[in-house]
Amino acid sequence: MASTTITPNPAPNPTFASRAAWAWTLAFLAAWIALYASLTLIADAALSLLPLERGTHLAEAVHFFIYDTPKVLLLLTLIVFAMGVVQTFFSPERTRALLAGKREGVGNVMSASLGIVTPFCSCSAVPLFMGFLMAGVPLGVTFSFLISAPMVNEIALGLLFALFGWKVAALYLILGLTVAIFAGWVIGRLKLEHLLEDWVREMAQAANAKETEVPEGMSWAERLAAGKHHVKEIVGKVWPYIIVGIAAGALIHGYVPEDFMASIMGPGAWWSVPAAVLIGVPMYTNAAGIIPVVEALLAKGAALGTVLAFMMSVIALSLPEMIILRKVLKVKLIAIFAGVVASGILLVGFVFNAVL
Repeated sequence: MASTTITPNPAPNPTFASRAAWAWTLAFLAAWIALYASLTLIADAALSLLPLERGTHLAEAVHFFIYDTPKVLLLLTLIVFAMGVVQTFFSPERTRALLAGKREGVGNVMSASLGIVTPFCSCSAVPLFMGFLMAGVPLGVTFSFLISAPMVNEIALGLLFALFGWKVAALYLILGLTVAIFAGWVIGRLKLEHLLEDWVREMAQAANAKETEVPEGMSWAERLAAGKHHVKEIVGKVWPYIIVGIAAGALIHGYVPEDFMASIMGPGAWWSVPAAVLIGVPMYTNAAGIIPVVEALLAKGAALGTVLAFMMSVIALSLPEMIILRKVLKVKLIAIFAGVVASGILLVGFVFNAVL
């Protein structure tokens, strides 16, 4: 009987894959630019189809919603895609290898800086926080990462820069990193390792000193594909929060009087900063979801320091994050963590209001 020869499938051509990936990326960027440039025309045209008179509260709220929804989603998509590519250079294993064995101080600065290029949801930062503890990273250093990752991240900075300019983005970056570094350092100096849950402390003590493997280099086609996957994963999960945030911002924009907002969150109300933090802590959203609310509050005359304190408390001290942390931290340590971070946020708010 004649033998059958099976011809293996040819290996994919890496040059073709790279060209196809770049072609897709350039087409995506061209479509993004064209759509972003047309947002005002689209919003005006959409509003003209509705039985609403321009200038009324409802019309202004609807126009804000129609305009801001695609704007924020477009900005978020572009930033997430770019940072998805950047994050291919910063694997969790590489991050743990960089932080393991670092002293307090230097380690706090490094971990807070590395937090910028990690996922921006506070809950999504908790698994990496746990991994750092298991790898023997000092407790205070891990807390600097846990604070920085959701609060000072590429998404928040990109959106703040696009919506409010480089000065606000730079101030937020500097003060946010200061809070993360200082809070982590304070927690580290308090020597609170005994407040870790027993199973976490045992695993951290058993962490060996073997080097962590770093993945091999990726091709640009793979990096661009990672950026595309990043968009699908993150934007696909957070868009409901964005819609809710923009809807809240639209109501504030259309219906809340400027004088009322200035009296509640203006620089003259000394109690506005602690009130903003107290309101923000129980809430749960992310930087992308809260920034439309920030935009609307500022437009209505709210003080920048008060609004940023509110934003920081929402995304750095969320209730779901605390619930997840309870699996690895004792209640006393969670309370200390929340108190130290809230104190730093209050300081940021008061400083902003006093200087600006």
